[in-house]
Amino acid sequence: MSGARPQAPALTGVLETALYVADLDRAEAFYARLLGARTLLAEADRMRALDVAGRQVLLLFRCGASDAENPVPGGVVPPHDARGRIHLCFAIPADALDAWEAHLAALGVAVESRVRAERGATCLYVRDPDGHLVELATPGLWETY
Repeated sequence: MSGARPQAPALTGVLETALYVADLDRAEAFYARLLGARTLLAEADRMRALDVAGRQVLLLFRCGASDAENPVPGGVVPPHDARGRIHLCFAIPADALDAWEAHLAALGVAVESRVRAERGATCLYVRDPDGHLVELATPGLWETY
């Protein structure tokens, strides 16, 4: 495709990332331990919303629980769901890499892979209880980070 790209209105970042999990309590406990995340919202058997670094939200949905419209006080959230192992990445400071490795070891979370990226980032890859690939990356992974 060629041509000028239209200028988008102001955007400040990604606010929410969603994972679809088999067991909400298990996933919530894993991410609370891994990230020190606190629960912002818990809807019984449908979802959990976790605070990530005071700036983003990790949404955990029970697989299949959001296949129908979800009426909320301000309108209706359309249906959504996903299957399979998803990948997500959390940004970590370069000087916290050793602390993260120690934290993972203390939690008994195995590092599946450690990668040194072209731009200098170090990336640690672990799996959550649902098999999702969780990456922890230092700066230098992307042109923008």
